[in-house]
Amino acid sequence: RLGCNKDRIVVCTRTCFEEIASELDNVKPDLVIIDSVQTLYSESITGTPGSVSQAREVTAGLVRIAKSNNLPIFLVGHITKDGNIAGPKTLEHMVDTVLYFEGERNQSYRILRSIKNRFGSTNEIGVFEMTEQGLAEVPNPSALFLADRQGNVSGSCVFAGIEGTRPMLEEIQALVAPMTGNTPRRAVVGWDSNRLNMLLAVLEARCGVSMANKDIFLNVAGGMRLTEPAVDLAAVMAILSSAFNHPLPADMVFFGEIGLSGEVRNVPQSDLRLKEAGKLGFQKALVPPNKNKKTTFKTTEIGNLKTLLTFFNKGEH
Repeated sequence: RLGCNKDRIVVCTRTCFEEIASELDNVKPDLVIIDSVQTLYSESITGTPGSVSQAREVTAGLVRIAKSNNLPIFLVGHITKDGNIAGPKTLEHMVDTVLYFEGERNQSYRILRSIKNRFGSTNEIGVFEMTEQGLAEVPNPSALFLADRQGNVSGSCVFAGIEGTRPMLEEIQALVAPMTGNTPRRAVVGWDSNRLNMLLAVLEARCGVSMANKDIFLNVAGGMRLTEPAVDLAAVMAILSSAFNHPLPADMVFFGEIGLSGEVRNVPQSDLRLKEAGKLGFQKALVPPNKNKKTTFKTTEIGNLKTLLTFFNKGEH
């Protein structure tokens, strides 16, 4: 299926570490993939496969083999319901790099994210699409995440973000609906729910916009998980757009950090974000004030959230 040279692939179905080490010494491979480390055991210690002692001992042995033979070894590991690697935390300390595959179950693409990297940055990500021939690289992730976006719909806006050194555009979706229970619901997918609660408090305290009797649902379309504060402005714009039933301009992007006093703060690499937006056909941007702006992109600068109310009340685009 992958079109590989099967003559150069050796499959070993052993689970005993000592037997695997012997096979590696005989075959002398160029690359080793262990699937999975929680199923291996060592005869030198007691315990069932997957236990803390077994996982630690087997991983330590494989690391010794990798270092002494200059042999790259990939350890595939199980994860818990919380999304963490199953087993002792020392597994992450032993290896050089920890990589996670992320993505929605009903989506065909996957995000490869580095949690630990002893030899480089952990801010980079890789985006791949699962095809009939295996995983294929997605050269332009921004276009992928915006492929199904519909224009002229309230509660939707495009966030110009940065993942490591790569600019990426993601769609932020919000739905503000009448409260259906005794307490308002706050459902967030792909973002920090505490950050949402903070922004709602700022809107009420600084702008007089109360969402206390509203259910709010916020979603980062496509299964991405956003962590940078620059998404604050896009999230607020999506929420206000849904609350006022006011669609945002389809050719505009948003980014900016919001402080507790309602100010909109500048974020790093603004020019890089706008350059990526221009590549995908966006023509306008709502951004924080930036004295060092070097781009010719048509931008509207906003210094405080109170200005947003004027934006919606006047129906400006």
